[in-house]
Amino acid sequence: MSSSSQHIVIAGAGPAAQALVRRLAGKGPRPQGQRLFDGTITVLSNRDECPQELLELAGLPRVSVRFGQAASYINAEAKAVTTVDGMEFAYDQLVIATGSAPLLPPVTGANCGLSYSTIDDAGPIGEAIKDATRVVGHRPLGILVGTGPAAGQAEAVLRARGVRPVRTTLRPAAVVPSLAGSPLPAAGILFEDGSSMNGDLVVLAEDRIARTELALTAGLRIASDGGIAVGRDLATSVPGIWAIGDAASCDGLRLGLLLSAESSAMLCAAGILSGAPAAAFGNAEDTREAA
Repeated sequence: MSSSSQHIVIAGAGPAAQALVRRLAGKGPRPQGQRLFDGTITVLSNRDECPQELLELAGLPRVSVRFGQAASYINAEAKAVTTVDGMEFAYDQLVIATGSAPLLPPVTGANCGLSYSTIDDAGPIGEAIKDATRVVGHRPLGILVGTGPAAGQAEAVLRARGVRPVRTTLRPAAVVPSLAGSPLPAAGILFEDGSSMNGDLVVLAEDRIARTELALTAGLRIASDGGIAVGRDLATSVPGIWAIGDAASCDGLRLGLLLSAESSAMLCAAGILSGAPAAAFGNAEDTREAA
């Protein structure tokens, strides 16, 4: 099927979905020899509000963004997606970009700290380190909370930028904001027993779980770590369906920890624009049948 007759539905509107739309619309770098996509794209967003980045996507030719219309069910045989309000969208190619959710309730005052969930968070953390260094006049003291792969990556990011973090595996009761007038957002963390740790930066890198409810309605294979299992080309176990961003898992690790949103979008766009239907991701040792 030529790209001009294809309709792509993207379930989700986060950074990976946005990057994919831009690439398909020809707004990003395009590998030599890769053809342009001139079909239509529908983005299903679960957000009622209309942030500027999504409004910009909606202004692109042949792109439609449906706000407040989260996808809730996939009929893979009929190639149709139904939203929470009962609207149905037919597709030739479907991309699931539903992201991930925190495994635990948010820490009180977490908005005063920094969060590391995916590789894309490395950039903002780097900028925060520069700002803190200017304020304190020396290498800032960082506090890192977390035990999983994301915490390991966050520690590497901090060390690469000159910060030797104090790491704790004990979850705090709260992030302590700085005193009024301080340009630093956080002053440290407080534990339930009343003890505390003080620092110039607080980074929370806690475990997250992929949002796979939509994928399960289509019978997609789920990886042992809980994400949607994909191959190196980001194809899922059902032909014509792809998964990108933090909802997907490849080689036993959340895709958001392996690839940036831009890299994920580049791979997925290349597969879609190759002209061949998405090949089903086969059996692998780290996968299990979706229940």
